[in-house]
Amino acid sequence: MATSSKVTIDVYKTLPSAQVIPPFTTPYLAHRLPECHPDHQLHRQFRYLGDDAGIRRRRDLRDACHGRKVVLENPVKESQSKKEKKERKARHKALQEKKRNGISKRGIGKAVWRLDERQAQFALFLPLHHLWMGYMSELLNLPNKPARPPLQSDMPSSSSMHPKLLKADFHGSVITVRQSKNPSLLGISGIVIHETENTFNIITKANTVKLIPKANSIFTFAVPLYSTLPPTYAEAMPFPLPSAEESQGTVLDRPHIQFELYGNQFCFRSADRAGRKFKHKETVEL
Repeated sequence: MATSSKVTIDVYKTLPSAQVIPPFTTPYLAHRLPECHPDHQLHRQFRYLGDDAGIRRRRDLRDACHGRKVVLENPVKESQSKKEKKERKARHKALQEKKRNGISKRGIGKAVWRLDERQAQFALFLPLHHLWMGYMSELLNLPNKPARPPLQSDMPSSSSMHPKLLKADFHGSVITVRQSKNPSLLGISGIVIHETENTFNIITKANTVKLIPKANSIFTFAVPLYSTLPPTYAEAMPFPLPSAEESQGTVLDRPHIQFELYGNQFCFRSADRAGRKFKHKETVEL
């Protein structure tokens, strides 16, 4: 037998006051919102802020981020100085690699000059020396040899020769080491067979090849006093070959003018000297 009980409800009873839960005071509220909800991250960040400042902060952030792309990760950008440092390091590494492989920046595509030991004979380079004397005769516009003995008045002006000699080619000239900080180089004389930026390669009368550094040395070289070209020579004509008697001697065996050459001021290649402007200055050597 079923019994029924009646529940009496007083409809006029005062309702209890609504319990207001401050926002974000309970941790579980953050898990109530799905992750796709736009306020999910803000909800997790400010779930423990229940005061008015937190609410205003939440509202300001929502207004600032709503409808905008927000970068969650902020990678550190590489500074310009670091980029330049890396580029310099890479260039230095590449240059070192080229040097290890035997290829320098200046020597790319260039062969190394070497002289065959079988050709190291002084007589073989005498024609080169006579060719150089004809070159000097034309460059300096030397007068022809008179029938009378040479006089002091025949000496040409050396001031007009200096600019031309500075830019001249010295392959084939006879040079002598007059002073040097290396005592073993004093007095060495020979024909220049190869000139570089810092050295002279000369062959001596003893058929030996010497490598003479330009730095810390003073050289002397001679230029013929009179032209070695025949009087009928013209600029369009090729240089005449010397006779058998003339081909045996050098410029030192005939009247000549002697000049001093300071090696420290002459450390240039012959091709570089042609387009270089030299300034007059006092030189104190050795």
